[in-house]
Amino acid sequence: MSDSSASYIHMVQRLIEECIIFNMSREECMEALSKHANIKPVITSTVWKELEKENKEFFESYEKNREAKGYQTEKTENCSDNDTRET
Repeated sequence: MSDSSASYIHMVQRLIEECIIFNMSREECMEALSKHANIKPVITSTVWKELEKENKEFFESYEKNREAKGYQTEKTENCSDNDTRET
């Protein structure tokens, strides 16, 4: 992976972390980064999924907290990559 690719992925990761601070779902984050940072939803989804793999307990707790606070939840384990394709 080139330095520019690694830098881009780290930037996307930082932006996802900002979405998490605002209690956004993966889908909401994908939409926000697409609209405001011109990042393709498939990129956001891929980085998010990798973060979930690396931080399974955090994301389980995050989703439980979102549910407890009444945020609309999504079952990320049931989502397919087809949900993230651009139209």
